[in-house]
Amino acid sequence: MERVPVLKIGDILLVSIQVDMSDQTAVTLQEDLAERIVATGCHGVIIDITALDIVDSFVGRMLSTIASISRVLDAETVVVGMRPAVAITLVELGLSLNGIRTALNVERGMELIAAARAAEWVLTDGDEDAETTATT
Repeated sequence: MERVPVLKIGDILLVSIQVDMSDQTAVTLQEDLAERIVATGCHGVIIDITALDIVDSFVGRMLSTIASISRVLDAETVVVGMRPAVAITLVELGLSLNGIRTALNVERGMELIAAARAAEWVLTDGDEDAETTATT
């Protein structure tokens, strides 16, 4: 069974899918990624699908599931490297990839995650100030 490597870059986990995604590979990736998010406390996951020529409904569902798992564990998911043909196929299959942001490349994906974290910090700081004001 092949495993998809999960690399840590700062506060982000990078998953580069370079293999055909069988059912077992996808389940293993979901488990490995969930464990790594918890172990590292990372707040971002970038899934690089540049090497995938074809994305079917199975891979689309797998990406959505990974994004849902990551979100529950407080990590934003960004899929990068999607080819135009893959995007067209996903749309034709009716897969909207809910909860997944996309970017053209890893660099832009990292920028999206950083912006999302910054916005979250601003909202969190604002909420704390509101609670402090309300209780005094």
